[in-house]
Amino acid sequence: MRITNTTRNTELASNARAANTFWSRLVGLLGRSSLAPGEALLIEPCSSVHTAFMRFTIDVVYLDRERRVIKVVPRMAPFRASALWRGGHAVVELPAGSIENTATGVGDQLTIG
Repeated sequence: MRITNTTRNTELASNARAANTFWSRLVGLLGRSSLAPGEALLIEPCSSVHTAFMRFTIDVVYLDRERRVIKVVPRMAPFRASALWRGGHAVVELPAGSIENTATGVGDQLTIG
């Protein structure tokens, strides 16, 4: 699936996969050594993430139910945890540098499909 920032007319991911079951959300990106450019993981529902036992840094974008960006965390290192974001409904995990490269910020509207 594709994730587009319609506010800035940029593409965050051309090859995103959904983690929308208990097991797929639990596993997330564990066991992977990286995310290739264009890859992403959409975790839904989700309002907080951790990078325990991950082997690489990621960018994290928090979304509300309308797919608006409510928080961005560039370059979240392994073995970190985020706060619980009130109003958060989904999280997009991206390769490190994606937030900066697409200028994605709070208030931007994303399209997923």
